[in-house]
Amino acid sequence: MRARVEKIFGTGKRCYGLRRMRWRGLARARAQVHLTATAYNLKRSLHLQPA
Repeated sequence: MRARVEKIFGTGKRCYGLRRMRWRGLARARAQVHLTATAYNLKRSLHLQPA
């Protein structure tokens, strides 16, 4: 279980710039994380669908 979660966080840090928050404030930081997760899921869904 931990390996699956660590892969997602590692990808977020490495590819989507989640090492630092772009904006100040909890609401904006939360929005950044949600948008990043959405981008990750959209990209991942392309590989999960059969051709």
